Amino acid sequence: MTPRGSGELRDPLQGTGIPLPDDRRPEPGPIAVLPSPAPHLVEAVERAGGTVAPLGPATRGIIWAHPSDAEGLGRALDAHPRVGWVQLPWAGVDAFAGVLAAHAARPLPVWTSAKGAYSEPVAEHALALALACLREIPEKARRTTWTARSGETLFGRRVLVIGAGGIARELIRLLEPFDAAITVVRRSPGAVEGAERVVTVERLDEVLPEAEVVIIAAASTGETARLLDARRIALMDDRAVLVNIARGAIVDAVALAAALAAGRLGGAGIDVTDPEPLPDGHPLWTAPRAVITCHSADTEEMVAPLLASRVESNVRALLGDGAFIGVVDPAAGY
Repeated sequence: MTPRGSGELRDPLQGTGIPLPDDRRPEPGPIAVLPSPAPHLVEAVERAGGTVAPLGPATRGIIWAHPSDAEGLGRALDAHPRVGWVQLPWAGVDAFAGVLAAHAARPLPVWTSAKGAYSEPVAEHALALALACLREIPEKARRTTWTARSGETLFGRRVLVIGAGGIARELIRLLEPFDAAITVVRRSPGAVEGAERVVTVERLDEVLPEAEVVIIAAASTGETARLLDARRIALMDDRAVLVNIARGAIVDAVALAAALAAGRLGGAGIDVTDPEPLPDGHPLWTAPRAVITCHSADTEEMVAPLLASRVESNVRALLGDGAFIGVVDPAAGY
């Protein structure tokens, strides 16, 4: 592997695409970058040998650069049914749930997202939040007088990771030097490299009380909505740390704020909330032992080159063997 440049991030899934069978492979053709031609994505298409052109009858691929506006994307697809591939801009695709569901019964388009592409910066942020909470940095940063030393270490901790995608796997790699005992909770059975134990979500109530650090890295779906509600937060150890770098809808923010206010949990590192933005005056803002980082685990400066790299790979797949990366199941919603 070539050495990294200063601050360079890499897509861990680069080169891992599996060619689609012939009957699932979209027809190559011009690609529209919508709703406006973002220069870094246009350049990525051209580096891969693709042609960028305005949306029209000949369009075979759409790169949707807007973080939401699912209605606009839906209208574009309805007007151009021969589009065979759509690239979405984020790892999570919950904002596009409606348009995905509307096309779930069709073999095309092939849908791809940036899932996995942003694993490095988001996992790094999750680790930073876990360390900050264990070391009591949120509380210490607010103090205005010298106090006694306090804080805990991450070394040897029992860490529960909810989710088994790219972010979770990168996080497990980052946790390796800490000799943590890692349990992964995932939707379906299967091994996860680096995890001491893997259980399905049906056993979440069983493993939550054992965890000293709980990190949420799961997709936001109907099944994960309020996965950590007041009942499950109450199952957690009183000194456990909760980190959420996935989607705000997975955690009941009001219940979390109430638990912290009642003196429960060692801390909470929250990058995503529901609602988002978190309204002024929400109790989570002033909850003790909480740090909120305002959805900055992956900034625009970080994700732009990673998305461009993913687009470049997937344009080559469109023009070649169909080895797309980050394929989304429109029926499942991730």
